[in-house]
Amino acid sequence: MRYSAKVVGTGAFLLMATACAGQDMSTSQPAAGGGSPAPTGSVSTSPTESVLPTSPSANPPGKPRLTVPEGSTPVPPDKVDASALPNGYPHEVWTANGGTILNIRAQEGGCGHALGEAAEQTGDRVVVNLSETKAQTGQMCTMDIRYPVISVALAAPLDQRTVVLKTTPPK
Repeated sequence: MRYSAKVVGTGAFLLMATACAGQDMSTSQPAAGGGSPAPTGSVSTSPTESVLPTSPSANPPGKPRLTVPEGSTPVPPDKVDASALPNGYPHEVWTANGGTILNIRAQEGGCGHALGEAAEQTGDRVVVNLSETKAQTGQMCTMDIRYPVISVALAAPLDQRTVVLKTTPPK
């Protein structure tokens, strides 16, 4: 009976510690988000501290999410060149924020995290390099594959330009 109580108590403690780990209640924000290129209207609480406003549509470029942000518009398949991607790699692209944000379905696995950057922006195309962070040496990682949506900011709206998706080596 004492063993059961210890197991239950330890489990409850670990559950609470995991739920609270890394949370700073004074500046934490909800994980839900959309696709704005940069937060605007930050509120300054002190000369050196800035707290960003929370918004259900805020998702900074580069921060992976599981779902496509609300209000995103799919880019037509004929405007997405995914010929440089490996077989099986997703090639779904959406625009948001008047076309200045690309939301791209990427691929990551284990301890890696998907990254994307607009490497080239011309009058007729936007080249996006997709990559993944490297795991630390000696770190144990799961062997799963995830397909998060990452956001990439553009200098100008996409309009009729073609999105060219490429992969680059892990960083």
